[in-house]
Amino acid sequence: MGSAPSSAPNCFELLSAEPLVVIFIGPGGVGKGTLARRLVENDSQLWLSKSWTSRARRASESGDEYHFVDRPTFEEAISKGTFLEWAEFHGNLYGTPLPNSPDGCDVLLEIEVQGAEQVLKQDPSAVVFLILPPSLERLEERLRGRGDDDQHVDERLQSAPAELKRGRELASYVVVNDDLERASEEILSILEGLRRTRRGPSSKD
Repeated sequence: MGSAPSSAPNCFELLSAEPLVVIFIGPGGVGKGTLARRLVENDSQLWLSKSWTSRARRASESGDEYHFVDRPTFEEAISKGTFLEWAEFHGNLYGTPLPNSPDGCDVLLEIEVQGAEQVLKQDPSAVVFLILPPSLERLEERLRGRGDDDQHVDERLQSAPAELKRGRELASYVVVNDDLERASEEILSILEGLRRTRRGPSSKD
């Protein structure tokens, strides 16, 4: 779950229809955050929501990936109605604040499967992308490569099949993240098609 771009885009003039809510789901280590950041870099109509988590920051992280807070702070935010969705996963809390995106921007959420279920209940028109690893072996390599300890890797790998099963049930599209550029281009192409459909026949493409 990545951070918003350093300079917020002005999307109002770019979109002539109701903005899309785009959701990335997939097992930990599949590269959702990296893919999300690449999309925002290449698509000025996308705004990436920055999620909260109560987990500790990894040594490999810069600190911009999440809004890192302790558990009491997170729980206080829940009580104040701060989140669009939130869930507990492997003992840590994750949540998406209510979007505060620039006018007209499509909103990109990188969240857990439970969070996607909550968002879809509120907005059934949200578009869900299930991001897959090329293989479970590659997934394990990525988890270990980002510095996760053995217990966390094992927990993530054990939960991955159930995440993928439920993710396929929720997903509008399934994309294999075997190559960052290829996967991002595939998603951008899908988003452009969805935007053309929403703008309708009166749009000037």
